[in-house]
Amino acid sequence: MKILHLGDLHLGKSLGDFDLFDDQKFILDQILELIDMRSVDTVLIAGDVYDKSIPSEAATRLLDSFLVNLTKRKVKTFIISGNHDSDDRLNFGSQLFESNDIYISSVFDGKLHKYPVNDNGNEVNIYMLPFVKASQVRHFYPDSKIESYEDAVRSVLDDTEIDNDKVNILVAHQFVAGQDEDPALGGSESAGTQSVGLVEKIGYRCFDAFDYVALGHIHSPQRVGRDEIRYAGSPLKYSLSEVNNDKSVPVITVNGKNDIDIELVPLKPMRDMRHIKGKIKDLLDKTNVKTPDDFIYATLTDEDIINDAMGIFQMTYPNTVKIDYDNSRTRAVEQVDISKIAQNRSFTELISDFYKQIYGIEISPEEMEVMRDAAREAGVINEAD
Repeated sequence: MKILHLGDLHLGKSLGDFDLFDDQKFILDQILELIDMRSVDTVLIAGDVYDKSIPSEAATRLLDSFLVNLTKRKVKTFIISGNHDSDDRLNFGSQLFESNDIYISSVFDGKLHKYPVNDNGNEVNIYMLPFVKASQVRHFYPDSKIESYEDAVRSVLDDTEIDNDKVNILVAHQFVAGQDEDPALGGSESAGTQSVGLVEKIGYRCFDAFDYVALGHIHSPQRVGRDEIRYAGSPLKYSLSEVNNDKSVPVITVNGKNDIDIELVPLKPMRDMRHIKGKIKDLLDKTNVKTPDDFIYATLTDEDIINDAMGIFQMTYPNTVKIDYDNSRTRAVEQVDISKIAQNRSFTELISDFYKQIYGIEISPEEMEVMRDAAREAGVINEAD
């Protein structure tokens, strides 16, 4: 039995002002070619199918096309929801889809649903756990002490009968970490995961009963604790934090109980993402320009702010996403102790000092009034200030 593990498709996502529809279609077509080449018969999609809870028409059309192509190949497909998905929207039509071997578990109803698959005598049970919060699980297990995400997941697993004589595979979308390690946070999940600290983190030993755990939620492909507990990662780079990621998809060969092989097959995007750094003159020198259609994050080391730097850059790199600076002024700002900067200082003083540090000149009265209007609208200062 050959299984391909996907996660974090984020269909409908944009990168800055750039629509990624063509890039996502390109990578899904590449995955279909890979399914043909490796004779894959089962696909697991571990959540965050869409980038938004209300996906665009283009995003739903892209998923529809992908699923139709999987059905034509007679590939069994198992899909769970992630934290970016709308449970109800992703669940729409799920009963009808099952007649075409597309199984969707997007709404947690208190149970871990099992789907037996038989392939040439290999009996494999696929369990599907959509993204859950502790509060959701607590609703179904009122007598259990559930204070964290790990408590929640353990409660669900403890309530599930698992036949240890069969090959058991779990599809889940959670933040899972090793005993003394955290997954290398990457992409849109990183900030949210860091902000909740240990509450969201689930120890990988929760999943000892499973022969393979197909995880979604972290965009960087990696193992967690053991090779058989794995994040597929997103198929494309979706943020600057992923710029050095080598994207791949795991292809799992199930030969029998305790006999599982994992192959990481590289993916090649239509347009890569790169981070370049230096003086604008050097970065745009023709001898240094490579693959100009890539998505570019540029860090300029010029001391002076360059007027219309984005417009200048996009003449050479049309898909420039963002430009920032690393120079003596920005480094000085980074070294400021922000915990004391606002003590006994007025709004005018703070804005004036900040403006002078960044631009090296005094702020004009007109510019200060614009800042005051914005601050009043945001409720930062009173109308009288």
